[in-house]
Amino acid sequence: MAYDLVNKLVIGVSSRALFDLRKENDIFEKEGVKAYRDYQIQHENDVLNPGPGFSLIKALLSLNKLLNDSHSIEVIIMSRNSADTSLRVFNSIKHYNLDITRAVLASGGSLAPYLNAFHTDLFLSAYEDDVQEAINSGIAAGIICNDSDKSYSPCDDIDKIRIAFDGDAVLFTDESELIYQEKGLEAFEENERINANNPLPKGPFANFLKAISDIQEKFPEEDSPIRTALVTARSAPAHERVIRTLRAWNVRIDEAFFLGGVQKKDFLEAFGANIFFDDQAIHTSPASEVVPSFRVPVKKR
Repeated sequence: MAYDLVNKLVIGVSSRALFDLRKENDIFEKEGVKAYRDYQIQHENDVLNPGPGFSLIKALLSLNKLLNDSHSIEVIIMSRNSADTSLRVFNSIKHYNLDITRAVLASGGSLAPYLNAFHTDLFLSAYEDDVQEAINSGIAAGIICNDSDKSYSPCDDIDKIRIAFDGDAVLFTDESELIYQEKGLEAFEENERINANNPLPKGPFANFLKAISDIQEKFPEEDSPIRTALVTARSAPAHERVIRTLRAWNVRIDEAFFLGGVQKKDFLEAFGANIFFDDQAIHTSPASEVVPSFRVPVKKR
């Protein structure tokens, strides 16, 4: 019988999201494919350092033991590497004892066509066009924001997974955000006040939040291994519609920060976020100094 991924939480992660490949990518961009391939083959027995998504992926895989299901959460390597250049990635996965056995190796081609084939719930990558296609297809996806020189340790074990989301254009669509951009704050607040009892439309991460919420429900609230936060630039009176929307979706958000334009970085650090999703680089760039951050592109119309 074929292995069924339909009822799993499936996370697709690129090699550059899982491991620190900044040096190797620099070789690729400056010297081309051949130099990159030669370097990876020459160093295929050298273990890669963890990248921005490493600790989160490691922690999510560890949930399978708590859930008494060895494959309730599936992680799949989805890489533009060729099979020939991928051995270093697989050797590093083995070194860190990560339970990742499936992969797509596209040899420079687009990964987007394979996301639905794997029933992917979340896709983390460094390639904007792949992430954009994922978002256009209704799949939660984020682009690595890795502008800093921050390094990550394989010993950064996570005792409680903390995931932070922006609201508009991430958990919700950008419908209300467009009113703000086109007509200003007063029109935005008036629209949210009038529609306070009308749930916001689901954005690209709504289904992923629901999947996380369902996992949380398997544990007593005080012992849940996952904690979530909404970190939004909204403030009163635009808060009510958000709260009523999450209630209507029957999803759980453990902490909510209505910041009214205050910088998000300090609150993410105080929350202890292990990953942060936002649609604007003005938020993900400073946030990446304290938490692995991924930018969510707006769905193309």
